[in-house]
Amino acid sequence: MANRLFFRLYQCANMLHKTGSRAVEAEGLTTQQWAVLGALSRNTPGSGVAIGELARYLMVSRQNLSGLIGRMERDGHVAITPDDRDRRSRVVSMTPSGRHVWETLAQPKIRAYYEQALHGFSVNDMAHALHYLLRIVENMQRVDEAVPEEADAPGA
Repeated sequence: MANRLFFRLYQCANMLHKTGSRAVEAEGLTTQQWAVLGALSRNTPGSGVAIGELARYLMVSRQNLSGLIGRMERDGHVAITPDDRDRRSRVVSMTPSGRHVWETLAQPKIRAYYEQALHGFSVNDMAHALHYLLRIVENMQRVDEAVPEEADAPGA
C-alpha cells in the first residue's frame, strides 16, 4: 500500500510539473518559477528573502535554487542583492515586472488550473488531503534530519 501511495505522489508531482507549466507557459514560467514567485509574493514589495531561507521554505537544494533564480533574474522576474545583515549572503526579491507577471498574468491562469485539477473536490476533501500531505512532509523531514549532512554531499 505504501508503494502505491508514494507512486501516486510521484505521478502527481510529474503531472503538476507538466500541466502546471503548460498553464503558465505564455507568461514564460514553469511550476518551479511559479513556486518561487508565490513564495516571494508573501513578502511586502521591495523586501527580499535570503536564498538559504527560500531553499528551506521550498524544500529544494541551494544549488537547484541558484540555477532557477539565475534564470528568473535573467528574465527580469527577480533581483538578487547582497544581504545588508550578512554581505556573504544574497537576498532574492521580486521585481516590479515579476510582480506584474505574478499578480496580473499568472494568478488568473493558476486559479483556473486549480479549479480544473481539483474538480469534484469539496472544501472538506481539500482540507483532508492537505492534512495528510502535511503529515507526510513532516515525517519525511524527520527522515531527512536523521541523515548526516555528509551523506548529502555529491559522491558520498
